[in-house]
Amino acid sequence: MQRLSKISGHLSADRKLSSTLKVSGSKEHKVGILTAGGLAPCLSSAVGGLIERYTEIDPDIEIFCYRYGYQGLLIGDSFKVNWEMRRNAHLLQNYGGSPIGNSRVKLKNVEDCVKRKLVKPGQSPEDVACERLVKDGITILHTIGGDDTNTTAAGLASRLAKRGIKIQVLGLPKTVDNDVYPVAQSLGADTAAHQGAMFFESIVNESTANPRMLIVHEVMGRHCGWLTVATAEAYRKRLKKADMLNEMGVTAIKRDVHAIYIPEMPINLTGEAARLKAIIDEIGNVNVFISEGAAKDIIIAQKEAKGEKLPRDAFGHVKLDKVNAGQWIADQLKKLIGAEKTLVQKSGYRARSSPANTFDRNLIKSCVTYAVEAAFRGESGLVGHDDQDFKLKALDFKRVKGGKPFDTGSRSFRRMMFEIGQPVARSW
Repeated sequence: MQRLSKISGHLSADRKLSSTLKVSGSKEHKVGILTAGGLAPCLSSAVGGLIERYTEIDPDIEIFCYRYGYQGLLIGDSFKVNWEMRRNAHLLQNYGGSPIGNSRVKLKNVEDCVKRKLVKPGQSPEDVACERLVKDGITILHTIGGDDTNTTAAGLASRLAKRGIKIQVLGLPKTVDNDVYPVAQSLGADTAAHQGAMFFESIVNESTANPRMLIVHEVMGRHCGWLTVATAEAYRKRLKKADMLNEMGVTAIKRDVHAIYIPEMPINLTGEAARLKAIIDEIGNVNVFISEGAAKDIIIAQKEAKGEKLPRDAFGHVKLDKVNAGQWIADQLKKLIGAEKTLVQKSGYRARSSPANTFDRNLIKSCVTYAVEAAFRGESGLVGHDDQDFKLKALDFKRVKGGKPFDTGSRSFRRMMFEIGQPVARSW
């Protein structure tokens, strides 16, 4: 991916950030850490990195971790990082998930917070969260999450500032979708793409289990197709390096990706059916990659027209496991291309819960180092590489929002689509 290559060039420079800080007054600081939203392959690494960096600077700085994100902040569920945890924080690099737990809690959704008994009726979740930060004496808050997690923390700091209470908020961008403005590369997204690629390396063997097999690989991505495209690119790079045995039917064309469907592109079922039928007629199978959010509006409308009530999360989003874009496209294509059998597989849980790979560990280390040093400089913001100049900085929270679409005009994407023979509408 073009975005990745630009960032890679900055990693070595970012690691040269000063390791010596003037920490006068550091005794007055108390650090809070929370992770929130869905999982991504960066949470454990980032939490461990923050603990390590603060311990390197001053092992006497108190660090508190809130369990299960904003839920822990609301109900006062936290723990102090002791010396044993500090000494072994490096071990968190080996694990996926979050050692302190995640949850999907939206502070502005008062009704949901009351229903889950996180606040009492009549209480404001934002006020309760602010009071907890004040009571705990937190002066630096690190939030590891997506756009909502981080802008929510900035909002809490703003509310406290009106009361003359200052808290530094240094967020870290976590999302496998890689769709946060203005961050060039979110933490964990690269790992998720490569894990999805390895997942499909096994699943593709199912194409030999039945004649005229249609395999659909559903990849995470509600609004953005970046992860689906990155997964396909990573998979195809691995495929090109593999040794084939064409004489016995072990060929690259049978294992290749034959179609990619993402939210940013409409699906022309008629045209795609004709193209894919020609492929299955020739080689006996078809492999499709689809984002979980592709064609979601059409699918949701169809389900609701039949009277189905689709559950929604605290943010008001329809739960995508009930949308099932992968199964929908399989059902649409099966008859149209004459597939005898279909198989739909989702790589999401493997992709999002894996430990960070080398690229992401380096990216996380750069961001964590910058975040800690920026906190002592009195800065606040979302720490990441600015997608305008690809420099690492504490990005103004006013610029932070979700929903960044994948660029379907990128050269690498159009090259891949040309190679697999799938038409792409012009974006210029």
